[in-house]
Amino acid sequence: MSGGTHTALIAGAGRLPAILTEAAPELLVCEMIGAPCDLDGEHLRFRIERLVPFLDELADRGIERVVFAGAMQRPAIDPEQFDPRSAQLVPRLAMAMQAGDDATLRAVIEVFEEFDLQVVGAHEIVPTLLPEAGVLCGKPSAVDEEDAERGAEIVAALGASDIGQGAVVGRGLCLAVETLPGTDAMLEFVQHHKGLRGDLKAVKGVFYKAPKPDQDRRVDLPAIGVDTVKNAAAAGLSGIAFEAGGVMLLDRDAVIEAAEAAGLFLWARAS
Repeated sequence: MSGGTHTALIAGAGRLPAILTEAAPELLVCEMIGAPCDLDGEHLRFRIERLVPFLDELADRGIERVVFAGAMQRPAIDPEQFDPRSAQLVPRLAMAMQAGDDATLRAVIEVFEEFDLQVVGAHEIVPTLLPEAGVLCGKPSAVDEEDAERGAEIVAALGASDIGQGAVVGRGLCLAVETLPGTDAMLEFVQHHKGLRGDLKAVKGVFYKAPKPDQDRRVDLPAIGVDTVKNAAAAGLSGIAFEAGGVMLLDRDAVIEAAEAAGLFLWARAS
């Protein structure tokens, strides 16, 4: 585990920020106003409209590294809150936002790096978040392996268009793809729609997840947690396959235990 000394955590919603603070309690937790995190306690809160003064404060506190973790919604912007230096960033960030999430994240990283802050991935704080290649529990069948291969092809195509990071495939058929609503919504769709076609009632299927092909892996890596396993089981799937080294497993022991209890396989698949 890499220590959190001189490291700031830009925390969003979900379980990941808590995992990082449990492993490195010395992290300086920062919360963007309008995009709250789920962590208790006092945080350094900042406005996106005053990003430059926030970056100056990080420097004053001796912060050298920054890690982004958790889901973060785009806050409402109040033009009257901008300071002159932060306002100069608006055209640059607005242009990036129009190009999609990946471009926005790259632009944000560039801004932090220009203030001599090293942006690191969550897995650099807690390396065990990324399992090595191998089957963690259960055993995928030959059909499951073929479906995982097809899922990898579909997710690569989705990622190239900055659409999503997951797909469900059953007997070679694409049953659903992940879009803006996210993984849980996709799995719920499969649960409620797979039985509408008589020829799909007996099809189980595989959920495959991977980062986008050109994604900066320091931010927004896909993740699988206990809820993912429960939703995959509710959808009647046979298992979950994901790109080894590219998908974080949150609360690893609990995820494996949940998969075993549900009779699902978990497969960190070499790309």
